[in-house]
Amino acid sequence: MSVSGEQEFSTEVAASVAHCFAAITAFEHYPQWFSGIERATVVERHADGCGKRVDFSINMTIRSIRYVLEYQYERPTGLTWCSVDGDVESVAGSYRFEKLAPRRTRVTCRQAISLGFWVPSPIRRLLERSALEQSVREFKAAAEAVAKEGDASRKRRRKS
Repeated sequence: MSVSGEQEFSTEVAASVAHCFAAITAFEHYPQWFSGIERATVVERHADGCGKRVDFSINMTIRSIRYVLEYQYERPTGLTWCSVDGDVESVAGSYRFEKLAPRRTRVTCRQAISLGFWVPSPIRRLLERSALEQSVREFKAAAEAVAKEGDASRKRRRKS
């Protein structure tokens, strides 16, 4: 992905690569943990069941915007997306999951957005950067919750 205006943010997550992949591909759950996302609907799936095209609605305070992203996967270490329809000119991005330890993953998100209308460059970059960092931090919390839920489920099965 080599789009001008691209932003990147990384963090460490207390979850396995598999848990990170499970959290990021559970699109229907995004409204529960991704602030601003009002709706995420998988409208088409790949043969393996992973979402191929996902229709999003995001609350931008002054108005809601809609866009459809198409996803490709490198299971379980990452995914990429690009916009195919909607109110924004273009969105392209990726998540990469790098195993640091059995239950520790470095997560890197890269994204470039072209809104389709003019916003002064310094303001646009600041808004894009803060939105990217917030979304990765929210993803971190979701992935860590998936990992805890998986651990609790394994413990219950062992006791049975």
